[in-house]
Amino acid sequence: MGKRTAEKTAGRRFGALLAALLAWLALAGCAFSPSPSSDAFVDAIMRDYPQLAGKHWSKETVKRVVDGDTYETASGKKVRLIGVNTPELRGEERELGEAAKEFARVRLEGKTVYHFRDISDTDRYGRLLRYVFIAGDPAMFNETLLREGYASVMTVPPDVTFAETFLELERQARENRRGLWGDAGGGSGNISAAAGGSSASCSQPQIKGNINSRGEKIYHLPGGQYYDITIAERWFCTEEEAQDAGFRKAAR
Repeated sequence: MGKRTAEKTAGRRFGALLAALLAWLALAGCAFSPSPSSDAFVDAIMRDYPQLAGKHWSKETVKRVVDGDTYETASGKKVRLIGVNTPELRGEERELGEAAKEFARVRLEGKTVYHFRDISDTDRYGRLLRYVFIAGDPAMFNETLLREGYASVMTVPPDVTFAETFLELERQARENRRGLWGDAGGGSGNISAAAGGSSASCSQPQIKGNINSRGEKIYHLPGGQYYDITIAERWFCTEEEAQDAGFRKAAR
């Protein structure tokens, strides 16, 4: 009987220790991955963007807009919006870049924003890659830039959750000549020229052109390692056509 009693006592102690360990792990998990139900605004975002369910999110204040798609937070972090690209603040694109920056500055500086990750955490420059929501406005700001015509799509795998949606928003902005796609963007010198937009020379182009987070223009051939997961920002009929547009061939 003494042996059985000892075994039962040891079993109860092990069960108690296991329960305590599981409770600690649950609390630790909450600390690193906030539950969506801990913030009513996050709940509203999840309803409109169910693809973000389970994604890590955080809340920050925007201190300074660097350009149309990048800003600095009050805690000193640099944030780069996923999936969009605004004109540069130098060279021929300068005026377009300044317009995009001002659009973002008016809406973001001093505001509380919510950040959501996709797959990647940062880019090669250490900037956080995020989908961004302004507190009180359930519309994703990445989408707003595209919808209002102040950005073009720049898809960089593996962060492709909203790639198709973004392409459709850009298409609509182009067709309706919104923002920098219209006359306010300088006519023939508008964002379509800044983004390198042009039509392919054949009816069924197969070569995909993409601009990565470093601004490199790369084209992918059918059968390439990343061809199927690459969202085309430009289509080409021949490699010569892609190269003439400033794109280089993907390494794999």
